[in-house]
Amino acid sequence: MKIIVPMAGRGSRLRPHSLTVPKPLIPVAGKPIVNRLVEDIAKILKEPIEEIAFILGDEAFFGADVVANLEQLAKSLGAKASIYRQDLPLGTGHAIMCAKDSLSGPAVVAYADTLIRANFDLDPEADAVIWVKQVDAPEAYGVVKLNENSEIVELVEKPEQFVSDLAVIGIYYFKEIGDLKDELQNVLDNNIQNGGEYQINDGIKAMMSNGKVFKTGSVDEWMDCGNKNVTVQTNSRMLGFLKDDGENMVDANVVLENATIVPPCYIGKNVVLKNTTVGPNVSLGDNAKVTDSTLKNSLIQSNVDIKNANLDNAMIGNHVSFDGNFTSISIGDYSVLE
Repeated sequence: MKIIVPMAGRGSRLRPHSLTVPKPLIPVAGKPIVNRLVEDIAKILKEPIEEIAFILGDEAFFGADVVANLEQLAKSLGAKASIYRQDLPLGTGHAIMCAKDSLSGPAVVAYADTLIRANFDLDPEADAVIWVKQVDAPEAYGVVKLNENSEIVELVEKPEQFVSDLAVIGIYYFKEIGDLKDELQNVLDNNIQNGGEYQINDGIKAMMSNGKVFKTGSVDEWMDCGNKNVTVQTNSRMLGFLKDDGENMVDANVVLENATIVPPCYIGKNVVLKNTTVGPNVSLGDNAKVTDSTLKNSLIQSNVDIKNANLDNAMIGNHVSFDGNFTSISIGDYSVLE
């Protein structure tokens, strides 16, 4: 089994945090988004992963440190890491084809801006599976249309009339991903574009027209990391799941001086808390120092110095110095507010 991870986008909706760190590498509940996604998919598949192909953007932003992290991630799952580049933002189908040398055999395609919680077996009768989640407002999503045999027969983007309430979440399984490769090559060769881009959906629709059977795979939880507010919410939900799983998320050497931690929280290494209450639903990275503050429902990265803060629904990057009485803030890396 292979996992194909397109992650070349710059994450503009998550700025300023994605200006210095690629969005898939931003930690949520103490671990980068892409690490959580790939590890959770590997658990669901319940079979060995032989290769993980990562499609990155330009080397100036997705540099050697990013590659090293991804290679270590693949190694931790017993897999080979393959690194590809998408130099131009030409769509989801184009991104996948940047990894065409890896497009053979059974594979999962997963876009690295979402997290899931799921537990199911792949349908052996299906040529492909599209992960979906039931949603309350299907007109805001791409949805699947099913026939009487619960097979996917159509993909509809943001339907004005009700088609179904099963939204596509951006994770796909192909029994033979070479079939998708062939159809996407045809899309590229014939310059078939939607919105000025080459889309995976055009390859999938061609597979359906050729008789390939697509089924749905449902997830229990679908958590977005698209912008600051939803990423903070995803951090809170993930902390709750990890607590329920019995994970210890607070480093044993955290220094507490007249301080309280209200779970669930992730607290990294070498953290000092003075006259402070942290939690619930806070992630606090390594080497953080927090003084005379109250933090809740917030996602805060490493090497920060926070004083006199009352934070709720906040997202703070790395190497930030913050002294103030604001609440729902979003501060990027290396910022100083004193």
